Amino acid sequence: MELYDEIKELCIGARKASLSLSMASLEKRNSLLLEISKDIKDNYEKIIEANKVDLENAKENGIADAMLDRLMLNKDRIFAISSAICQIVDLPDPLCGSQEFVRPNGLKIKKVRVPLGVVAMIYEARPNVTPDGATLCLKSGNAVVLRGGKEAINSNKCIVGIIRQSLKKCGFDENCVNLIENTTRESANVLMSMRSYIDVLIPRGGKGLIKNVVENAKVPVIETGAGNCHLYVDYSADLEMSLDVAVNAKCSRPSVCNAIETLLVHKDVANEFLKAFYNATKKYNLKFFGCDKACKILDDITPATEENFNTEYDDYVINVKVVSDVYEAVEHIRKYSTAHSEAIMTNDENNAEYFTKAIDSCALYVNASTRFTDGGEFGLGAEIGISTQKLHVRGPMGLSALTSEKYIIKGNGQVR
Repeated sequence: MELYDEIKELCIGARKASLSLSMASLEKRNSLLLEISKDIKDNYEKIIEANKVDLENAKENGIADAMLDRLMLNKDRIFAISSAICQIVDLPDPLCGSQEFVRPNGLKIKKVRVPLGVVAMIYEARPNVTPDGATLCLKSGNAVVLRGGKEAINSNKCIVGIIRQSLKKCGFDENCVNLIENTTRESANVLMSMRSYIDVLIPRGGKGLIKNVVENAKVPVIETGAGNCHLYVDYSADLEMSLDVAVNAKCSRPSVCNAIETLLVHKDVANEFLKAFYNATKKYNLKFFGCDKACKILDDITPATEENFNTEYDDYVINVKVVSDVYEAVEHIRKYSTAHSEAIMTNDENNAEYFTKAIDSCALYVNASTRFTDGGEFGLGAEIGISTQKLHVRGPMGLSALTSEKYIIKGNGQVR
């Protein structure tokens, strides 16, 4: 079978399966998620074995250590995935609630929440996205077509196989969750063309993947932007607190999209703070790129270029820049930001207010790490992505982001 026909068949299967899923009760959808949670936990050894193959292949292909961490699944991470699914079960039904009103002509109009229908996802080397995306879609009554990256293909096949068995055990059509096993660029391009069968496409990955999807998709897209995130340390900041936050924001898990890539420091505290940050991150072998002023403060760093400030590293690499005030910091962020997450460390309320008003990213932090931009941390149970666009949804996308509205109008013969 040709690739186009193969993917079209998967999408048609998901479209058919979505009808009964959209009409399933909350109790039945929650029971399904509990079964998936249990089955993933019970099969953790099987998932780990599949993941080992992916890790071995990735190492042979020279994948960076930070990216290997994104790819790796162990018992603790698999059990955390299982627990996250249970948290989704505990969340309210995204399809409940309605608004009703009566028009002067007697028409009774009711607005209700409904699933989007069939959600497609194109994502890279993060196998945890597979169960997160699938279960969020199922809870919100949507079928899903998944197309992960080649680095995680064995992990994804194993996890989706388990989910499909859970669907079957609970009386649902297995095609509520489909996986495209072909990981070539062509398969992504074909999926992006399935306008008759896919209601929305969500890309998750690096700048190149997202750019390709946004520019070439024929189906509606929710853009989940790359994470070129920044942290600014103001003249008035508590430097001890700022050091803890900066180290966490960069080094706790540099491969994720909410890790910072550039550290901006006010000139009055730059000498003290940059030296402290440099020393605190030595154990991570962090590579530094810096502006001219930063290079005079720290000896062992490389001069930064425009390309550096535009780069999402996803690795133990950081840019540092000395700025004269909050206005220069904001100007830099507005120029290079991908509208994901930005933070300011300050005790100056006016500077905090200016920072949060002047920067148009989806998550802005005052005296806290950018690493909190996450569906679980925001109380959403999990996330299907972090939207950096402004239409429909913005920021971490949970259950409500996977729903839309429709109107039901009842009358007694009214005509216009």
